[in-house]
Amino acid sequence: MKALIFDLDGTLVDSVYAHTLAWQRVLAGFGLPSPACVIHRRIGLSGELLVKAVAREHHRSLRMADVKQLEKKHKALLHKLAPVSPPLPGAKEILAHLHKARIPHGIATSGKRSELKRSMDALALSPSAVVIDGDMVSEVKPEPEIFLLCQQQLQVEAAQCLVVGDAVWDVHAARRAGILSVGLLTGGTSAQELYNAGAMRVFRDAAELLSEIDELGVKGGGPGG
Repeated sequence: MKALIFDLDGTLVDSVYAHTLAWQRVLAGFGLPSPACVIHRRIGLSGELLVKAVAREHHRSLRMADVKQLEKKHKALLHKLAPVSPPLPGAKEILAHLHKARIPHGIATSGKRSELKRSMDALALSPSAVVIDGDMVSEVKPEPEIFLLCQQQLQVEAAQCLVVGDAVWDVHAARRAGILSVGLLTGGTSAQELYNAGAMRVFRDAAELLSEIDELGVKGGGPGG
């Protein structure tokens, strides 16, 4: 493997449950009450796909204007509930290791660029870091476009990349992009679910991934990341 592509929420920063709670409150206020588990398993999708999926379970269809308004309310409530998105164990360390070893790497997230600043600051990313967000593609996970764009910007063949994610949507999108993937448990998805989706390995967190990164055949000396 010559390059790593990371998901963000639940993989590098501890934000999945804040997203879940924010969506739960916003949707309930719109007449779409849902158990947290229903929302949690869809974190990683775009806000539009998440809202439509929850509405479908209530046998309702929403106008796009309603979806956009719910996304706006979710963003505002998320900032109130979780003003900080702390790095998950090993996140900063693995990014620093990859940078030092000159192993190309990037972040590909369904989130909007305007929502990412806190996470980027928490990870202390360099200005040259490759970050692909939902505003840069026409379709987000589980579509593969976001990973393919990141792979192209890293200038490494898909077969030589490895996606690191915490949700089944990351694994599905990676498979459709022709990229192998590994899963992390830090987003709350079980190891069995990640394996069933197609992850080739599952690690407790980024710290454990870093401690065993040599087993994945990740080699340094590339053009940088």
